[in-house]
Amino acid sequence: MEFPKDLPSASAAVHSPVTASPSGPDRPHWVPIRPLAQRHRGRILLHLLALNENDRYLRFGYAASDVQVALYVDLIDFNRDEVFGVFNRRLELIAQAHLAALPGDQEAEFGVSVLPKARGRGFGARLFDRALLHARNHGIDTLVIHALTQNVPMLRIVRAAGATVERAGGESTARLRVPRDDLRSHIGQIVETGAAEIDYRLKVQAQRTANVLDVIDELRTHSMAPGQAARE
Repeated sequence: MEFPKDLPSASAAVHSPVTASPSGPDRPHWVPIRPLAQRHRGRILLHLLALNENDRYLRFGYAASDVQVALYVDLIDFNRDEVFGVFNRRLELIAQAHLAALPGDQEAEFGVSVLPKARGRGFGARLFDRALLHARNHGIDTLVIHALTQNVPMLRIVRAAGATVERAGGESTARLRVPRDDLRSHIGQIVETGAAEIDYRLKVQAQRTANVLDVIDELRTHSMAPGQAARE
């Protein structure tokens, strides 16, 4: 598919604003990463629009406008690409990755973004691991990551995974050969997906419960006699 030059394409999504992953006991051992689908376009859009100008520059290679971001989200092909996300307890999409299939379906480009308030918790690295697992189990030979050379954290993640990195001016291109799949990798993906779905459902139920309690509290407050709520 051809994209206008002023529109961020799926391949442009590999310019990825992340921060270095924590090491030691603070690094998360497991993150509930959930596959996203067509119905999540609105959440993906809200996530990307929450990025500031500098973050959009890292994500798309230039400071994409709101309109350009919206067009990019509209053009995500969920039939060929894979999109993953991390939701907080308020069901806000705080981290999101896009694995965009390239012509021939043997290679895919990886892009990731994490909201500022969720950085420093290893979400970028975990999303990369999840995308790599999916690529491994779906016949993808190579992951390609285009990142601005100033995006040191992203380049650190891909180098740690064994990617080769070539630098050309202000941009770097990393290529990572994907290991072949095996029974363990397939079981791992099934377990990861199932656990993330359970986590999401629990968050949905908790949010619904919190909303009901808020409504009850509001009704209780309005039903009190004038001055009673203040005395309590």
